[in-house]
Amino acid sequence: MTQKRIRAVFMRGGTSRALFFHATDLPGAGPDRDRILLTALGSPDPYGRQLDGLGGGISSLSKACIIGPPSHPGADVDYTFAQVDVKNPVVDYQGNCGNCSSAVGPFAIDERLVPGVAGETRVRIHNTNTRKLIVAHVPVKDGEAAVEGDFELAGVPGRGARIALDFLDPGGAGTGRLLPTGRPRDLVDGVEASLVDATNPVVFVRAKDLGLAGTETPQAVDADRSLSARLEAIRAEAARRMGIPGSSAVPKIAIVAPPTDFTALDGARYPLDQVDLVARVISMGNCHRAFALTAAMCLAVAARLDGTLVHECATGATRASGRSPAGPLRLGHPSGVLPIDAAVRVRDGAPWAERVTVYRTARRLMEGFLRIP
Repeated sequence: MTQKRIRAVFMRGGTSRALFFHATDLPGAGPDRDRILLTALGSPDPYGRQLDGLGGGISSLSKACIIGPPSHPGADVDYTFAQVDVKNPVVDYQGNCGNCSSAVGPFAIDERLVPGVAGETRVRIHNTNTRKLIVAHVPVKDGEAAVEGDFELAGVPGRGARIALDFLDPGGAGTGRLLPTGRPRDLVDGVEASLVDATNPVVFVRAKDLGLAGTETPQAVDADRSLSARLEAIRAEAARRMGIPGSSAVPKIAIVAPPTDFTALDGARYPLDQVDLVARVISMGNCHRAFALTAAMCLAVAARLDGTLVHECATGATRASGRSPAGPLRLGHPSGVLPIDAAVRVRDGAPWAERVTVYRTARRLMEGFLRIP
């Protein structure tokens, strides 16, 4: 054979797609494994299309997941997430992907790594990137992960079976601290920013401080070269302060604003009383077409932390509307509205993120063998 065959499954998880592998089918961590992942997805591609692989030319469609036996006593499987750069020969393992996390449970059930229980199966997932546990509640039908259902996920056409994900103790996943600098706000490169680490580290800045409304389309954000350069400068300086420089994947940077009317990418209109704040997130240099799920979970935690810019945007809205601030946060993003529930408590005199709960759908798209030269 001129090309090696490697067993793989192609899956959609939430608003992302990824190649799924059994850990036993790949080399251990290192250059050989990275070369396989890059080649499989078609990177590096200077044209940005990943034409010679299975990637989709944007960060949310250029991902891989490696599933293996658990190394944590409270888990059923280990899960390693890999973010594959589109244009450069880089595979980044410094953070997790919440969307891909939603496909791990169905993969584990369908691959018989975890026995499927009729109705709903709990899959305990150990994410090796963040060393955190995720509990996936996966609907099961006839021994396999269910696909059909009535749950509608903004950014994904149609409806599917709802998967609940509990991210346990998500604080300090990348830096070891919920507030890496010890403060809810810092001045970073001339603008106020909140540096928060929950499920993944994120830098939050106000839209108005950058001359934005917060409802700009991803295409408009990406087309503004000076804005992109400004955001990257803020992100890079924040990464240095958080103690995680050198990664293009984390921290992500998000632009937040108070709630307002907006139109989603599919043309649907959302009045301001249906959202608690609006936001845009930059992932690997591009504005996400929905909202990176780990960034959304970090945002939900930040909304519960007094003094952060996210708390400022969200609490002003709930006070004005009379809604309970303890209810799920309704995040307005380019593809619609995402509800996220976060529980933050005080432990040992400091804020502690107990959990974040989100809801996704997932689907197995293709199974078989990759061909790698």
